[in-house]
Amino acid sequence: MSVAQTSIVLAEPAKQIKISKHIYGHFAEHLGRCIYDGFYVGEKSTIPNTAGVRNDIIEALKKLNIPNLRWPGGCFADTYHWKDGVGPKENRPTIVNTWWGGVTEDNSFGTHDFLNLCEILGAEPYLSANVGSGVVQELIDWIQYTNFGGESPMSKWRRENGRAQPWNVKYWGVGNEAWGCGGHMTPEFYANIYRQYATYMNGWSGMPLYKIASGASSNDYNWTEVLMKNIPHNMVDALALHHYSVIDWSDKGPATGFSEKHYFATLEQAWMMDSLIIKHGAVMDKYDPKNKVKLVVDEWGGWYDVEPGSNPGFLYQQNTIRDAMIAGMTLNIFNNHADRVVMANLAQAVNVLQAVVLTEGEKMILTPTYHVMEMYKVHQEGNLLRSKITTPDYQLDGKKIPVVSVSASKDSTGILTVTLTNLHPSKTQETSIDLGAAYKAYTGRVLAGSSIQDHNSFEQPQRVIPKLFKSAKLNGRELKLTIPAASVIVLQFEAK
Repeated sequence: MSVAQTSIVLAEPAKQIKISKHIYGHFAEHLGRCIYDGFYVGEKSTIPNTAGVRNDIIEALKKLNIPNLRWPGGCFADTYHWKDGVGPKENRPTIVNTWWGGVTEDNSFGTHDFLNLCEILGAEPYLSANVGSGVVQELIDWIQYTNFGGESPMSKWRRENGRAQPWNVKYWGVGNEAWGCGGHMTPEFYANIYRQYATYMNGWSGMPLYKIASGASSNDYNWTEVLMKNIPHNMVDALALHHYSVIDWSDKGPATGFSEKHYFATLEQAWMMDSLIIKHGAVMDKYDPKNKVKLVVDEWGGWYDVEPGSNPGFLYQQNTIRDAMIAGMTLNIFNNHADRVVMANLAQAVNVLQAVVLTEGEKMILTPTYHVMEMYKVHQEGNLLRSKITTPDYQLDGKKIPVVSVSASKDSTGILTVTLTNLHPSKTQETSIDLGAAYKAYTGRVLAGSSIQDHNSFEQPQRVIPKLFKSAKLNGRELKLTIPAASVIVLQFEAK
């Protein structure tokens, strides 16, 4: 096995930057088997549940310290009318989910179900408002329904539906992908629509709302420019950004059984996230030099061809070591840009795209991506350390990306956390790290497989799981280790 060299130097930044826990958020859309036959099986199900939501999924997400959950979409959000999903379930109208498979949606999982789930998880809800086919009054009523504790038509209706106290929802997305499934709008038109909606978004509870505009797709910097230029900055808290690691939208390649060429091309797209944040941030700085308007990457992850035999509209795919690489690298990128990125949402939580959980009847498995999110959760609310890295390139067919990715943080007790990914499918990385200070002990875990196609199945649910990593050598402030090929490592250091 061939070996390459990587060196890393950690240092305190000139200005303290906190890694928001909300970078580790998730996304639950009414798409395929994410909600129905995923999260929600109904109260009459033989699968153990709480108010119809699977208990095993609740416990799995609790272990991730899931900070927020985005709902009900996605493209579905701009066809969703929230009033259809409250009140007695037997009286709720049905609709057709025209975006995802043309299936009938019976609205049995609605606002109460979702917000109560978030309370159980200890997660902040992030609601996506219907701008594409909705009206301003619909959003006003939703905010009043969820947030107002006084007397009003909507709070009265909420109480009649079984919820006395408001949920006080803070995070609101004003439309989704307005440039595409949210209305195919021009940025100028959407900026005006956003201003109209935002004008009437009162918090009702005395708590200011956090308003997130429908931002750009990948490298559409003009969209960001127009929104930053035309939306007053006291009306918007953040712009969204969507970027998927897709080889080719017309031929996305298989989720398993992929070639190294597929592997490299997917990671190349994932690595783009770094330059996207830098370049969108530069546009935002032009109009907002004090960095008051933040970036929310509320859809990201790998996107492949669906599993053979599954509904093409359900976007069900397996999750391999490749996905662990995408997750580890992307989370390192977000951490390193924590001054700009304050929230992100992996797409999606259950049974869709780069899911952390897959279900099949009563069975549930945790994916390699789940394990990376669990390993990295120790960064949440930590203070970022700057990482200067010198690493070889992983090259294929004349293209290249950095082999090793890193991020580091220090928590309130002084414990240092370093997370590393080695993207190369066959080369280990002999690595040295200058930790910036002397430490007396470390603990470590590693996630790796025997090949980049390795994954957990319902027959072999423990094939890819984190294992203890003990082979690093610590000498004061210097650490030396060999990072296995295609692996993710988390190391924690106790100060002297």
